[in-house]
Amino acid sequence: MKLEISDQSLTWGVRVFGIAALTTFATIAILNQPSYAGDTTFYCDQSNGVPTTFVRTQNGKRLLMIRWVSQYFSGKGLTPLQRCQQVTYRFQRSYDNGTLRYIKAGILNKQPVVCAAIQKNAACTDTTLLFTLKPGSNPDVTLRQIMDRRALAAGNATNQSGGNTSNDPVNIDVEAYLYFGK
Repeated sequence: MKLEISDQSLTWGVRVFGIAALTTFATIAILNQPSYAGDTTFYCDQSNGVPTTFVRTQNGKRLLMIRWVSQYFSGKGLTPLQRCQQVTYRFQRSYDNGTLRYIKAGILNKQPVVCAAIQKNAACTDTTLLFTLKPGSNPDVTLRQIMDRRALAAGNATNQSGGNTSNDPVNIDVEAYLYFGK
């Protein structure tokens, strides 16, 4: 009888130890994963009566990113407010998923676009699309204007409206952009 209790105690002890060890390893593995979501939040709000995409960084900074003034897409069924809401959702989703390491310009389906990317110079795809620009816009120039930190710091956020003819590719490091934001 005494041996039977010892066997049961030993079996119970091994099970408890095994569960504790697995729980510890799983917790360590989860905590060691890179976190892109943190407390960074993209949201759509008003800036001087204009729908605007903002981001609140992990350290509480509120950065104005894009003012949605163009009525071009209203003819396609999207008001500036709807574009703000949809694009802001895409920024947040991409950030939460860890796919917003870079913001880059590109062409997708023969349209100038701005998209999220995990690596520099990655191709824009339907799943990484952040927003489409007006036909004829130069996506690199427009993205450069949107992400112009000095203009943003001065409160002069870019109005999404197009660009000029520069062909320099643009890849914005999102973490650096958020960290150095004013």
